[in-house]
Amino acid sequence: MSDSSQPVFSCKDVHVWIADKEVVKGVDLEISAGEIHAIMGPNGSGKSTLANALMGHPAYTLEGTVKLAGEDVTSLSPDEKARKGMFLAFQYPVAVPGVTVASFLRAAVSAVRGTETPVREFRKELLSRMEDLAMDPAFAGRYLNDGFSGGEKKRLEILQLLMLKPRFALLDETDSGLDIDALKVVAEGINAAASQDVGMVLVTHYQRLLNYVRPHVVHVFMDGRIVRTGGPELALELEERGYDWLEPAAAGGV
Repeated sequence: MSDSSQPVFSCKDVHVWIADKEVVKGVDLEISAGEIHAIMGPNGSGKSTLANALMGHPAYTLEGTVKLAGEDVTSLSPDEKARKGMFLAFQYPVAVPGVTVASFLRAAVSAVRGTETPVREFRKELLSRMEDLAMDPAFAGRYLNDGFSGGEKKRLEILQLLMLKPRFALLDETDSGLDIDALKVVAEGINAAASQDVGMVLVTHYQRLLNYVRPHVVHVFMDGRIVRTGGPELALELEERGYDWLEPAAAGGV
């Protein structure tokens, strides 16, 4: 049994390699239930590598410790981590022609919950969550990400988040490619999930998502490390000043 006093997610001294290149160079994080952390940094700093490696992507080699609700999940596969309650929204979701959104989501929900969800119950829940995200019900019958716009792909990622109800979610560049209306809808979904005591990390390059999703903690990520940590005001400072004033060598850690 997990201890409710434990962070919902933590990682300690995480290093990540792609082949023989070290991309993430020692990261510590602790996220409590209902808490939103933002990781901001310039392109190429290693943010997405960190998110994918924490979820167990086989292309990356991770050293360090990853815990979910106090349980060591470092060596688990992505599907095992998903069943434990971890979730990753991809920066570039893949298309799966021939598999409908509804079929995919029902299979995913059943796998994570460990039991078949009755069709009528599933459909009612799905349509309710789609309404929350201003999605046409016909969307459920389309093939997964096949011909989807950028905004549709990101809405689907948030729909998955609301349906799967994870303990902890990593959202990688969820705001990329969204117009302002889609951004607001996606932000409402993120806020709704966080209000259900989901711990979250938002990986983003820009501050604009944080106009609608207020993080509790902001981390600045550069050259594979967290170089500064602060409150929401740090995101505003980054928007005004960029990243050049925070040189990794000069910042010297958190």
